[in-house]
Amino acid sequence: MEQARRLVVTAWVVGLLGLVLVVGSLMWLRTGYVLSTVSGESMKPTYTVGDRIVVERVGGDELRRGDVVLYTAPTRYGGGLGVVQRVIGVGRDRVVCCEDTGTARERITVNGKPLRESYVNHGVADGLHRAYDVKVPDGRLFVLGDNRTNSRDSRLFPEDHGGTVPVGAVVGRVTDSSAMPLLLAGSTLLGVLLAVVGIVFGFAARSVRRRPAAQLVLWPEHL
Repeated sequence: MEQARRLVVTAWVVGLLGLVLVVGSLMWLRTGYVLSTVSGESMKPTYTVGDRIVVERVGGDELRRGDVVLYTAPTRYGGGLGVVQRVIGVGRDRVVCCEDTGTARERITVNGKPLRESYVNHGVADGLHRAYDVKVPDGRLFVLGDNRTNSRDSRLFPEDHGGTVPVGAVVGRVTDSSAMPLLLAGSTLLGVLLAVVGIVFGFAARSVRRRPAAQLVLWPEHL
């Protein structure tokens, strides 16, 4: 019976640990990350149609210039589809297009400083030839696609707070690192394994309990 008791305790400890790992990892994955697929060419060449991206959920105060974000804007794009674009200006920034317009040195300026944008397609900083001068309101973001000649972004909605989007519309920040999602997936698999081991120990304890006890011989057989 002592052996059976030890097996039962082991089964509960290992099984519950596995269950905690599975539930915790799945909850973290569900609440902390979003998997999405790029459906347009506005972020070319950084991301192209069909690219799978990992989006990390972050608070609005964590967003910085240069971040690529996934956000929703039903009134602009219809439905609840997410849009992937790059943050150019945050609250209180002044975004101006453009310095040296029409030349190879054309640059967008933020707070009077020209941006160095190595990520834009073919080195084109604007491409639409529509001048703008936007003071980004607090709690909003000025966003552009990397493919400036083919992107429906803040430039095309000047009547709506200068084209900016509220930080509350941001689903999360695109991350090129899949280390954390992979770690959480590994934790989930480990949890499943531990849960199975716990079940095995449980069956072992049940088997031991059902094993017939050794008979105690009180009298010699020849009597």
